[in-house]
Amino acid sequence: MKRNWALLLVLVLVVGLSSIAMSYERSESLVYGGGMWSPASNWNPLIPYTGGHPTGTVGLVFENLFHYYPLENRFQPWLAESGQWLSDNQYEIKLRKGIKWNDGEDFNAVDVAFSFLIARDNPTYYSNIWTWMNDIEVVDTYTVRFNFADPHYQEWKGILHDIAMIPEHIWSKVSADQLLTIANENPVGTGPYLVESVGQDRMVWVRDEDWWGNQIFGQPAPKYLINLIVPGNNNALGMLMKRELDLSNYFLPGIPNIKKAFGINTYYEDSPYMIAENTALLFLNTTIEPLDDRNFRRAMAFAINPKIIVERVYENQVTVANSTGLFGQAWMDYYSQEIVDQYGFSYDPATAKQLLDQAGYLDRDGDGWRDNLNGEAIELEVIVPNGWTDWMESIKVIADNLKAVGVNVTPSFPDFSIYLNAIHQGTFELAINNFGASLSVTPFSYWNWVVSDEIDGDLVTDGNFSRYDDPKLFKMIKAFNMTDDASPRAMEIAANIQQAMLEAMPSIPLWHNGLWAQTQSEYWTNWPSEDNPTGYPCTWGGKWDFGSIPMLINLKPVK
Repeated sequence: MKRNWALLLVLVLVVGLSSIAMSYERSESLVYGGGMWSPASNWNPLIPYTGGHPTGTVGLVFENLFHYYPLENRFQPWLAESGQWLSDNQYEIKLRKGIKWNDGEDFNAVDVAFSFLIARDNPTYYSNIWTWMNDIEVVDTYTVRFNFADPHYQEWKGILHDIAMIPEHIWSKVSADQLLTIANENPVGTGPYLVESVGQDRMVWVRDEDWWGNQIFGQPAPKYLINLIVPGNNNALGMLMKRELDLSNYFLPGIPNIKKAFGINTYYEDSPYMIAENTALLFLNTTIEPLDDRNFRRAMAFAINPKIIVERVYENQVTVANSTGLFGQAWMDYYSQEIVDQYGFSYDPATAKQLLDQAGYLDRDGDGWRDNLNGEAIELEVIVPNGWTDWMESIKVIADNLKAVGVNVTPSFPDFSIYLNAIHQGTFELAINNFGASLSVTPFSYWNWVVSDEIDGDLVTDGNFSRYDDPKLFKMIKAFNMTDDASPRAMEIAANIQQAMLEAMPSIPLWHNGLWAQTQSEYWTNWPSEDNPTGYPCTWGGKWDFGSIPMLINLKPVK
């Protein structure tokens, strides 16, 4: 996809937001954008970050028991001092001593127990843990034990760094009918920042000089964090080049060409420039013909050339996915090359044609397009949201690839709400999606989303948009969840899951979307990079415990 870079640079500099007029000393303020799309309206940690609270509510104010660093596949004790399995069914957490909430009250084991018990008694986004947790024991001021009926070892690893701890002395006084609706202005947390101010185009956090972590981890360098709402990618590019943004977490076109000319930094100096963040998949609606035929689906996998998408659409800012969709150290620990060698796929239109011919999908009427087994014409539509330009260009490539092997596919770009309704209601044929395929501490999260067993009824909202129904595969994924990493069965189950998914091909992994992150060093230096792994350059919701706080601690003001 060719671009006139000179014209683009002029345009973004013209249409970029006007200079940021603010009352904050620039040498003390980190200005960033990419994780916030509307004015802040609540700071309620019991609502998932997609529910409206500004990114950083969990991470900057409310903290987690552990942090998890995906590039190292390493847990770091945070509020917790340590954690260990005492038996197959009991996990113990020891808390750090001397931690205080920002209102001066002590943080202790009662707060930890309460943060989990509130989900037992109220419908929070993590209440499902009580389907496999029995009870919680407060052993002493700094010790908590969790007792499980059916320990979900893989899920528990994610929970340890995901659930925010909340103060019992405040939230126990909130009535049940307000727990999920209260705005929670001036939130009381244990974290390194406090709410400073809120505007229509920004959220400003101010450093808590008394943060407990200053003596353990070091004090974050920026006094103020200014999270801007930027209306579009081109605006963000212009602001970055004009030094109005220090950190951009947007997909920006042209980065490979302009990064050196404008002093823009990326995590990797060369391709792929960005850390891999998630897997983009082509979901195939297995409830309709001919997508209900696994032979047809596997043929499609061989027909698509994601390398064209990587090179033309993303300018090599992403990488081609392997056949399993797995990436990152935690997931690749369970990757089976033997299974991929036997059941995997790669771009090979000749093989695609051969598989289609063998399965009986032939051009029976001579119009140039393959027909269904009953002789009816195959006419498929692939959808992505209108305005998502990278995905829009990608499905044009996919449609062309499939047409080249005789499968008539048309790209379509409905509004986001229509797209979302289609994948939820099952009224689509082909669709790109990656909403639940983000890198995590365990491949269970990926498998449990791509082929989730939650497909009863017409509405499917949390993965498995293909509506692929395989009780045997579901059972294997659940078995993996309940298997400790130390067990030799874990690798065996993981290999069987990969084989089942590759044989059935309900969705096709295409590429690994990047953790879009670009920085400039006018005001701050020592940004995270491959050669300087000082943190995780991301301000998206749900990512602060992946190393973003260490990034703030290690930044250095130019002044």
